[in-house]
Amino acid sequence: MPEVEKVNPYRDDTRSKDAQVQSMFDAIAPAYDFMNRAMTFGLDRLWLRRLIGVARAARPAVVLDLATGTGDVALALARALPDAEIRGLDLSEGMLEKAREKAGRAGLSGRISFAQADCLDTGLPDGCADMITIAYGVRNFADIAAGYREMYRLLRPGGTLAVLELSRPVNAAVKPLYRLYTKTLIPAAGRLMSHDTRAYSYLPESIAAAPQRREMTDILAGAGFADAAFRPMTFGVCTLYTARK
Repeated sequence: MPEVEKVNPYRDDTRSKDAQVQSMFDAIAPAYDFMNRAMTFGLDRLWLRRLIGVARAARPAVVLDLATGTGDVALALARALPDAEIRGLDLSEGMLEKAREKAGRAGLSGRISFAQADCLDTGLPDGCADMITIAYGVRNFADIAAGYREMYRLLRPGGTLAVLELSRPVNAAVKPLYRLYTKTLIPAAGRLMSHDTRAYSYLPESIAAAPQRREMTDILAGAGFADAAFRPMTFGVCTLYTARK
């Protein structure tokens, strides 16, 4: 079991990790987009462009964006793939409300559908998607291997998986600054901007405990995926994982 599966948003909460994650994202939904931009210094947009490049090359007709959050990935997919059907799923209804609002403002409500669902057990039929994307959601799973097995089930043969996940840096010179930033500055900013004082302490804890690079591709391979590969970005603070069914 990856260590991150034991890391919960609320330490003294006896609920399941899924229930805690859902509550956490409902609580931070109003501040999520601002905090995401601020915490990454806008680099999340660069990382998203790399994921969208994979999507353009795959040319899918149907894309599932799991842990869609406030819909940034789904919106970018809709713009990049004008002929594709985009479906966004997330545990948090609070995050989905923001996603629907953003899609409406962008004039993309007719191109994207959003629904509440557990990414480990979506209830969708086998082989219903040509591509699955997920950004910054895998480390929140109570069972990462089960999540990947569900993604494998949902993909059609030959389908593509693209995963963005935050990770520990690989550059020795960056590591001290990264530790200071994630363990001190992010929690402090989170307490100021979010009503949930614990959420932005959980973030660096979950990144530190999450499977990294080769360990993650090994889990993908164990779930049945072929050609699992990883690409570190920005000194390794974010990693793009790709695989196919």
